Amino acid sequence: MFNTTPNDPSRYDGTGAPDAQRGPVGYGWDPRAMSARPVAGIQEGFLTASFVWMFLALLVSAITAFLTLSSPGAMQLVANSFLLLIIGEFAMVIGLSAAINRINSTVAVAMLFVYAALNGALFSVILAMYNIGTVTTAFVGAAGIFGAAALYGYVTGRDLTSIGGLLFAGLIGIVIASIANIFIGGSTMSFVIGVVGTLLFTGLTAFDVQRIKNGRLAFVQNRENASVLGALALYLDFVNLFLMLLRVMGGGSRR
Repeated sequence: MFNTTPNDPSRYDGTGAPDAQRGPVGYGWDPRAMSARPVAGIQEGFLTASFVWMFLALLVSAITAFLTLSSPGAMQLVANSFLLLIIGEFAMVIGLSAAINRINSTVAVAMLFVYAALNGALFSVILAMYNIGTVTTAFVGAAGIFGAAALYGYVTGRDLTSIGGLLFAGLIGIVIASIANIFIGGSTMSFVIGVVGTLLFTGLTAFDVQRIKNGRLAFVQNRENASVLGALALYLDFVNLFLMLLRVMGGGSRR
């Protein structure tokens, strides 16, 4: 439940080459694809604003998922339109990343929230497979892991770009394994993917927090829009952590 487009892993060495791209469902683009050197003028308050927009986007997803789960008709509509919604998500992320310097911050935020709403609708179909206890445990676990990783990324003096190549390789491996698991099946393989994915997105959370803290979105021309792209990166880290923990915890709890 993530996406990636293979890019040159040298983008982790600070040269400004493209970054790995991932999202909660399928394959597509991600704002961290334009990661580069710090930019003067967009570092102050950048991380705080990114977290604010990220939490609001998560709230939009949660509300949308709850409303969809509460309506059998809406659930059926989402299930029937699952592929179309995934394509819509790709279009939203690609459009936001490509047009970030040509739109104002209001439009950028609106696009983030529309993307979060689409995700919430898709999540309703996934969450319907699990009982409430499993979903709650996975969410609390994801929140704890995300918080600890974000704190580490913020306070550490280590340059985390040094582990970027390993994170990129791990992401490609998870994608390949997940695709294979669709055809092969098996709870053991799904569990292993969940464990490895949890470790991977924990590392990516710390990496992204440090990247945002240091203002490494050189292609964005203003702080407001940079904070929206930073929020989208953090949002993707969190939801993928949550989905990976569902794999780990939900093996015996599916309805």
